Amino acid sequence: MYRLTRDDIEQAARQVYQVMPATAQYAWPLLAERLGCTVWVKHENHTPTGAFKVRGGITFMHWLKREHPEVKGIVTATRGNHGQSLALAANALGLQALIVVPQGNSVEKNNAMRGFGGEVVEYGRDFDEAREEAARLAQARDLFLVPPFHTELVKGVATYALELFSAAPDLHTVYVPIGCGSGICAVIAVRDALGLDTEVVGVVSTEAAAAKLSFDSGALCGTPSATTFADGLAVRKPIPEAFAIYSAGAARIIAVSDTDIAEAMRAYYTDTHNLAEGAGAAALAALMQEREAMAGRKVGVILSGGNVDRGVYAQVIAD
Repeated sequence: MYRLTRDDIEQAARQVYQVMPATAQYAWPLLAERLGCTVWVKHENHTPTGAFKVRGGITFMHWLKREHPEVKGIVTATRGNHGQSLALAANALGLQALIVVPQGNSVEKNNAMRGFGGEVVEYGRDFDEAREEAARLAQARDLFLVPPFHTELVKGVATYALELFSAAPDLHTVYVPIGCGSGICAVIAVRDALGLDTEVVGVVSTEAAAAKLSFDSGALCGTPSATTFADGLAVRKPIPEAFAIYSAGAARIIAVSDTDIAEAMRAYYTDTHNLAEGAGAAALAALMQEREAMAGRKVGVILSGGNVDRGVYAQVIAD
């Protein structure tokens, strides 16, 4: 992937803002009290799909329409937020969107993808098996296969990082959840484009730690399973193109447990009255783990989405 310039990101922002306004970033006082540092939260739970992915869907579909005008529809694999993003963007351009999810995927995310105009197919035991089926369906139904990671997706996602760094340019560290990697790669790209010194820290689940294992060893590693309720983090194999960027640009990668994530979800509710899904709370969970090292500093956390099923959330809050 080539280096993004500020001009690239501002151009992407113009496309994104035709569909949605910029999201807020707030320094919440009760989080500061809890953690002993200034905590800027980037609220990607307040987009039209409830997650950051919508930005990449918008820029990707603009690119697809321009570069491949013959395409009649797209197919992709997702645990939900990427699929909602592409269903919304494809539908706006009059294109078919076929979305492959693993069996037992979030019922509410599946409903949302259908609500945005997508056709949802359940296949496989996890995201990685759903990806294989999406590739097969692309051939069988003559659809454009949208990968989980692509320069045009990163370009759109980078608009949230530009908003955050424009509001708070002097952040010491930003914590970013890692699924397929577009979020962390976007934050690194904007940090570099603006010439900032901010440390970017990736966050994975202890149950889906492939990105951390790969980062620590310097070589791509997979895991046999990725069973975490934080479905946005549930990836068994890093995407090589994304790994090339965050292995060079991140300071470190931290693993947080489902228990840590649930605690962070409760903290978001108590201290800010915001809803965070598992992956959305992972960055705060990582900051909670590193609170001593971050004492007195100005820190950013990406609340990447709020799309959690009601039953799951009720259980987390009750605990």
